[in-house]
Amino acid sequence: MDDFDRLYGTFGPMVLRRCRFLLKDEERALDAMQDTFVRIIERREKLSGACASLFYTVATTVCLNRIRSERLRSGPQIDHLLSGIADSISARHEDLVDAEIVLQGIFSNVPETTKTIACLHYLDGLTLEETAREVGMSVSGIRKRLATLKKEALQCAGGIR
Repeated sequence: MDDFDRLYGTFGPMVLRRCRFLLKDEERALDAMQDTFVRIIERREKLSGACASLFYTVATTVCLNRIRSERLRSGPQIDHLLSGIADSISARHEDLVDAEIVLQGIFSNVPETTKTIACLHYLDGLTLEETAREVGMSVSGIRKRLATLKKEALQCAGGIR
């Protein structure tokens, strides 16, 4: 139970933002967030560790599957497009694993709040001001954290460690 509380506290806000962005409906987003955590908890024995990219990918898949099934019930308007997106996510699993390794290298030397800032700004598309409000920091603090993260990413990409 403590493990679930820790995962929910760490990744819950990010998963909910992603579900809201994709589903555009609060109730559906909350249901999708719950399904995301259920899927991950059910498969926890097979997982080596929980990370933001895993939760982000599972939340995206859950939401796209919901959109696709709703489209099937209402008619085949853009069903093939959503199916292609879901298939490409599955096909990119190996790429995601490689990306996860790179991200772990980049994020290994930065505070957890910097990870949150990066997700809010780069993945969720929040402005610097919105990100600052979300994490309770100044805009200049956000800029500094992102600049430090960029240096870390460049060092990882260049093999300089």
